[in-house]
Amino acid sequence: MSAGNSDQPPPPLGVRQPGHERRRGDRRSTPRNGRERRRGDRRRQQLRTLLFAAATLAVPVHSKVKTQMPLEPSVSVSIDGFVALRPDEAYDDLIDEAARLYNLSPALIKAVMRTESAFDPLAVSPVGAQGLMQLMPALAAEMGVTDPFDPRENVMGGAKYLRRLLNAHRGNLTLALASYNAGPGNVARYRGVPPFKETRNYVRKITALLADDESRAAAD
Repeated sequence: MSAGNSDQPPPPLGVRQPGHERRRGDRRSTPRNGRERRRGDRRRQQLRTLLFAAATLAVPVHSKVKTQMPLEPSVSVSIDGFVALRPDEAYDDLIDEAARLYNLSPALIKAVMRTESAFDPLAVSPVGAQGLMQLMPALAAEMGVTDPFDPRENVMGGAKYLRRLLNAHRGNLTLALASYNAGPGNVARYRGVPPFKETRNYVRKITALLADDESRAAAD
């Protein structure tokens, strides 16, 4: 044997030598890596998955179903039939209302409407007169008409203008009609019905319509 060998026998297998004892804290502070750490992560992930599955199964089935909102109320409309009105009768209610409001004869309003537009609420003349009573845009605005193609607004505006003209001519229907067609300026200029063929025919036609209406009323 050499001088470096000791007479002490080697320590039994598995027994720590003095000075080489490891403490529990050192072992825990050493991070795991490799296969052993991955195995631990997998076990923790599997445990979380099982806990989530158990919690999901524990929730009552009815709480998982989304409550359906009630349907909006609906209205069903059906039309079994309709009665078409003749154009010369379609606006009788509006004519009567305007006649009462402006103290006019319904027959006068209707005769002017027939002559001006033939009861077409969308009629537009070559010079720009609009609607049932053929109001020029400036006149319609002056009479308070915002939509000249609205039958009620147009009839009310035309009746209002007729009443103004009758008042200006002290009830003289001929001069009021001539003013409605040719304008009050021309009537004042010519001091009567202007010598315009259109205006004279206009006055003659409406006067004849009123006479026919009076004849029918008398016969009834």
